[in-house]
Amino acid sequence: MNKYLENLDPTIKEYFKILSDEFPDFLLDYIYTPRMQKQDLISVSCGTYYSKMFNINLWYSSLEHSVAVALIIWHFTHDKKQKLAGLFHDISTPVFKHCIDFMNGDFEQQESTEDLTEKLILESQEIMNLLKRDKIDIDSVSDYHIYPIADNDTPRLSADRLEYTLSNGLGQTKKIWNLDEIKEIYNNIEIIKNEDNELEMCFTNLKLAERFVEVMSELSICYMNDKRRFGMQFLADIMKIMSENNLISVNDLYELSEHDVIVKIKTTNDYNISECFKIWQNSKDIKTSNKMLKDKYCINVKAKRRYINPLVKIDNKIYRISDISDSAKENINKCLTYTFDRYLYMNFNFDKKKKTLVKK
Repeated sequence: MNKYLENLDPTIKEYFKILSDEFPDFLLDYIYTPRMQKQDLISVSCGTYYSKMFNINLWYSSLEHSVAVALIIWHFTHDKKQKLAGLFHDISTPVFKHCIDFMNGDFEQQESTEDLTEKLILESQEIMNLLKRDKIDIDSVSDYHIYPIADNDTPRLSADRLEYTLSNGLGQTKKIWNLDEIKEIYNNIEIIKNEDNELEMCFTNLKLAERFVEVMSELSICYMNDKRRFGMQFLADIMKIMSENNLISVNDLYELSEHDVIVKIKTTNDYNISECFKIWQNSKDIKTSNKMLKDKYCINVKAKRRYINPLVKIDNKIYRISDISDSAKENINKCLTYTFDRYLYMNFNFDKKKKTLVKK
């Protein structure tokens, strides 16, 4: 019996069944390795799960996202190597996910931790033993970018982008649609060759494609909005301060759970980090300004523009949806024209010189 599925939240269990009627036993041994299990302790919410600013009711882990991507790939390809590449694609995700990209200064691409994927697979004896058992070379599973169904260039539709749009709209970011609507959308996708002769997912129903883009646009604004950018930079700054002052190690970001790291934040007596974290955690809003405020924790930071311009098939002809749908084009433009000109702040100060957070 599949204990992994048994222990899932009922909504996520039903969601997985939509993605693939079959849950391949082949996948379970890899899911249960210690390295993959660490991903079950990290939320895909980039830390927003832990603040009252965000009304997130569905815990969705990095492992669940990775398993879902693997199931989508399996559904469309039935290729073991591609499926494993999808499962491993976020194996190097640290606590608070893309907040660490912000810490590394990579707030627009959010890919700074991906180079560790092969290293972490190689360091996992359990995964390497399984790959050897299954006669699979690490080069075929350590980079999901080589498989266009798994991943491709923005704004094309891939398993990764499809998955996080479906699950984020299911309640991980915002409750927008239900399982029945997800099933209808998912069942109207097929694989075709795009304008560059590469395999890509394609909608077979224009109305459903328009609905998908509408939800994608709403979620994209959520990914970029003031509260989320502020929270990600705030957590990034806390992690940087703690790392620079030996309160946490870079290795801890990949080995500890988010719960363990939050305990470290809340119990440290240094730099007033604990008090300021609690202020952010219990706040429901942030403030904005047209200029930098020197006596506040005040930031101006951009974010990655996540958007999708999928293919749609009409009367056996293939189009990018923005070329044939005014509503889809408008929704995509909302993502592309979103501005980051506001300064965002809360009533405490981050003194970079003293490396201290001081409440005002």
